[in-house]
Amino acid sequence: MSKAGCCCIGLLYLCAAGPGWAYESAYDVRDYGAIADGKSLCTKSIQRAIEQCAKDGGGTVYLPPGTFLSGTLFMKSGVTLRLDAGCTLLGSRDLQDYPETVPAFRSYTDNYTDKSLIYGEDLENISIIGTGTIDGQGRFFKGPYKVRPYMMRFIRCRNVVVKDVTIKNSPMWVQHYLACDDVRITGITVKSRVNHNNDGIDIDSCHRVVISDCNIDSGDDAIVLKSTSARVCRDVVVNNCVLSSQCNALKMGTESNGGFENIVLTGCLIYDTGLAGVALEIVDGGTMDRIVVSDMTMNKVGAPIFLRLGNRARPFKKEMERPGIGTLRNVTIANVEATGANPTGCAISGLPQAKIQGLTLGNLRLSFAGGGTKQDAARDVPENADRYPEYSMFGKLPAYGLYCRHVKGIRLANVQLHLEKSDMRHAVVFDDVKDAVIDQLDAASSAGACSTIRLTDVQGALIRGCRPKKGTDVFLKLEGAQSRRVCLVGNDLSGVAKIVETGPDVARTALAQMANLVD
Repeated sequence: MSKAGCCCIGLLYLCAAGPGWAYESAYDVRDYGAIADGKSLCTKSIQRAIEQCAKDGGGTVYLPPGTFLSGTLFMKSGVTLRLDAGCTLLGSRDLQDYPETVPAFRSYTDNYTDKSLIYGEDLENISIIGTGTIDGQGRFFKGPYKVRPYMMRFIRCRNVVVKDVTIKNSPMWVQHYLACDDVRITGITVKSRVNHNNDGIDIDSCHRVVISDCNIDSGDDAIVLKSTSARVCRDVVVNNCVLSSQCNALKMGTESNGGFENIVLTGCLIYDTGLAGVALEIVDGGTMDRIVVSDMTMNKVGAPIFLRLGNRARPFKKEMERPGIGTLRNVTIANVEATGANPTGCAISGLPQAKIQGLTLGNLRLSFAGGGTKQDAARDVPENADRYPEYSMFGKLPAYGLYCRHVKGIRLANVQLHLEKSDMRHAVVFDDVKDAVIDQLDAASSAGACSTIRLTDVQGALIRGCRPKKGTDVFLKLEGAQSRRVCLVGNDLSGVAKIVETGPDVARTALAQMANLVD
């Protein structure tokens, strides 16, 4: 039953339910012995209210204003937990109040936790709503994963709603939704930077999820999609959220066993984020396919964008064989404004034997700190195939803007790259790239810097519509014996001192120039 338009009348809720109104039972936890003093342990009282509510066919368990101290609560089908304004559900500091609970559904997260403040498995039609607060007192839990409970964990549940609540101070992950279907998380606030692994929202191997209008400030990744089982994570929309994180703001991975399909991340504001604004990672097998990232504004991030197809190859069960290399394809990233990125640059990197495929980057305006040297531009970048993926995993990149390696089918359209101070590196580097288009690139170039674009062993590249700024020393450096079918067409190169530098091993027929404007 919809909770829209609800008002509390005694122990009943009067709810708008389509045409007309319907009454729904409300179970006030005080009637079951809960005391709102923040000191009396209310676990059994609140659980009795949940059990009675479920036994009667479902309804609302009501937590009024006040502070209710509790250990693990086990949700039941058909139950809505409603936290009124001024209510705090306070997690106990005593680990003994969180019984070990091992789910029937196996995933890699079996290694992470067996304790939670709110838990549900194989349930349907459950909700946590209201403008109250859930506080996990996370700073009081010290040690490895399993001595730090999650705040909320739902496994293989259907029709889950979490709305309007504030969740803060988690000992571990704030929320984990594993193998759930039809999940809606809207209007919530997360504030949790008090412990390690404080992910804001973890969507894991789920289908049909909408996350909207949330405000998340987290110590670990703010919103992260995972696939810690063989079940694909698919049909997920994240929109209209405000995100800040000590790690990544929006992330897919690192666990990728089941893969990711049909994902839309749009309309978010990202600020004060230590790692990447958007990180898309396939490193434990699986396929990432049909991903759209759009309409993002970022300020003060490590790197705006990071894409990685790697080969950590960690199975989700210890007894399983290591998975093969996964697939990362069909990704569109568009309409991104980012300032305050650090000097590292944005890495988009597959593997020599497994290229990222079908990538479009359009209407990006990215500003970087600068400060890179010609030595940075010339350094060999390690493959690090099995290393844990982070935007900084390759060190300072040869490009201050976009470093793209082992990619097939990439299009840059109307990409603007800016610098806060001078940088001697390239703006864009393509290394072992096939079928590339660079259209209307507008990139800052410092006096005496390396070429704006460097292509190494690139096969099939069209560069058109670019207008390098006056004073650019070299526009394009072409190198590598494998380079061929590179074409400069319709560019305004009148402000460039030297259009092309070619390496000694580049074939004379590798480059064609047509209809370019030159002095």
